Amino acid sequence: MLEFGQLKLRLTANKDEVIGLKDAIGYETLKREIEELELKAAQPGFWDDADKSREILKQTGTLKNKVEAYDKIVSSYDDILVLIDMGNEEEDLSLVEEITVEIETLEKELTALRLSTLLTGEYDRNNAILTFHSGAGGTEAMDWVSMLTRMFTRWGERHDFSVKVLDFLEGDEAGLKSATLLIEGENAYGYLKSESGVHRLVRVSPFDASGRRHTSFAAVEVMPEISDDIEIEIRDEDIKMDVFRSSGAGGQHINKTSSAVRLTHIPTGIVVACQNERSQFQNKETALKMLKSKLLEIKEREHLDKIEDIKGVQMENAWGSQIRSYVFMPYTMVKDHRTDYETGNIGAVMDGDLDGFINAYLKALSKGELK
Repeated sequence: MLEFGQLKLRLTANKDEVIGLKDAIGYETLKREIEELELKAAQPGFWDDADKSREILKQTGTLKNKVEAYDKIVSSYDDILVLIDMGNEEEDLSLVEEITVEIETLEKELTALRLSTLLTGEYDRNNAILTFHSGAGGTEAMDWVSMLTRMFTRWGERHDFSVKVLDFLEGDEAGLKSATLLIEGENAYGYLKSESGVHRLVRVSPFDASGRRHTSFAAVEVMPEISDDIEIEIRDEDIKMDVFRSSGAGGQHINKTSSAVRLTHIPTGIVVACQNERSQFQNKETALKMLKSKLLEIKEREHLDKIEDIKGVQMENAWGSQIRSYVFMPYTMVKDHRTDYETGNIGAVMDGDLDGFINAYLKALSKGELK
């Protein structure tokens, strides 16, 4: 039947990619590495060094996830092919919708696995720390920061990642002056590094009684959360610590004690803050990890030999160098200025549908089309 013939053509169009992905992800190498790690885990005294043991188990889980993802794709491909042939033989058109959904799911899983092969950076598999800063635009820009914070939170939820608010500073009238999120999940930084830069909003402001169109800016900084085994030396005399009361909801304890911590790295001017944890000590530990992550990200991005080479003036975001524009009025469009990828479904984007932009960036990066 014609319907099943078309479905078979669509499915088999993915066959070469399914086969090619096996080598692309290094399937056989992954299986050997898993065996070696499992042998280590079976050795006597494995748990003598608990931190190292947990890291080995985490690495094993990551490798197994890649192997299982590929196995699932191969199995799904074969199952769909059988279903198509069965539906064709029995002329059962009721299977067409089910098969179409199965093929769409397979294609999405293929895309996700293919993109994971592009994540080859040293810290791509790490969690991501996102910091938002309002720019030109006053109250409108602060509202834009709150919109972006929600957008990335929804993106994280779509991918079953854990999203935690580490710090925020409320706007004078509405929105947020700044905010920091920790997004925890495999390859979170690898995907979200594409979002670092200035995001531009064009819309009719709800805060303007005259109904005029406004342009606002917000900067998004993305850095990998570094593990404790990466040593970055920061001298105590180079850090200024301020404590203050947390500004958000959190009950009696969080509002009545000065548990929130702000750290300033004096040589570079970098400022980080954390108010999410219950104690001042915990907030300081988290803020220090954020500071180390930021210093490491700048060092890697600017190809510096050591942390001491970082200069404060090199860290500032330039408001004229927006990476993406979000236009609500007079038409609806979101366009990335680095890859030219765009969509008119601005509602979906603001609800966390960023994969098209991330995919376009990673593909362009792998081809050397981006800096």
